[in-house]
Amino acid sequence: MSSISKLLATAAVVGLVATGASSGAFAADTFVRIASGPAGGSWYPLGAKMAEIFGKNVAGITTSNGPGGGIGNVLDVNKGEAELGWTYGHTAYDGYTGVAPSFKKANPNVRHLATFYPAAFQTAVLAKSGIMTYADLKDKNISPGKAKWSGYAAFKMIAGKYGFSVDDVKKAGGAVHHVGYSDSVALMKDGHIDAFSGLTSLPQASFLDLEFNPGIRLLPVSEAVLGGILKSNPGYVRVDMNSSHYKSMKSPVPTLGAVTIMVVNKDVSDDIVYGITKALWENHAGLVGVKKVWNKVLLKNALMGAATPVHPGAMRYYKEHGVKKM
Repeated sequence: MSSISKLLATAAVVGLVATGASSGAFAADTFVRIASGPAGGSWYPLGAKMAEIFGKNVAGITTSNGPGGGIGNVLDVNKGEAELGWTYGHTAYDGYTGVAPSFKKANPNVRHLATFYPAAFQTAVLAKSGIMTYADLKDKNISPGKAKWSGYAAFKMIAGKYGFSVDDVKKAGGAVHHVGYSDSVALMKDGHIDAFSGLTSLPQASFLDLEFNPGIRLLPVSEAVLGGILKSNPGYVRVDMNSSHYKSMKSPVPTLGAVTIMVVNKDVSDDIVYGITKALWENHAGLVGVKKVWNKVLLKNALMGAATPVHPGAMRYYKEHGVKKM
């Protein structure tokens, strides 16, 4: 059992009490475990709110929410160690088809449930540093994300386009810290790392914190590198970060973008998935109250970037509301 599934199993016990299943504490409810994201990001608090919403609005289920990452969540949903998982459109496609190096084999049990909002790959360096491009990171102390996070996969891909690998960083005297957002912020404030990367919402609280103190600059992905990646990886999109996201930015900074989605295990019943989909879209205001980024989430875009088959239970709801693939 993976670490995420252990956490979710433990959380499920809490969820049984928290969701107040109407059929009694010892009823044989279906467990719906949500694998979300790291503390300090948007996925985890939104996942927790979803667990609450689903538990209150879908009969016969007990819900929980646990931390995770885009790649690991696809693996856990495929194995049935989580029923629902947050990830990105390109990551879901890579996992479903088994694209290396992130996935060693295909994960055929993953189905699309909903598309949420766009995310951007962001790498912050200290504003006072001389680091201007990704190439400058090859001998620095960096925090590129945890091993099973989609952001780490994106960092490795971008670094490769600039001619170096994570192992090269270590060989050149740098250090690689595989820690979460909160720890990365602390390390940068203490001067222990030179760069912190994440594939996350725009703007994002951790980067806003660092923008305020000690002050950061976001690295651009060059036009040549960006063009090559977009051509070979259709799950990515271009995003231009600007002062509407972070006030300290003086000019737009191009980077990779991705679509945040939720996947579901194919064996979760059609009725339960229909109920989850219905509860998700009919409790929009509650999720906006958790993170303002949810204002960008629209029902009409629910199938945007759906690169895996859509679960029949979800598709039933979308057909009722005229939502089509884009």
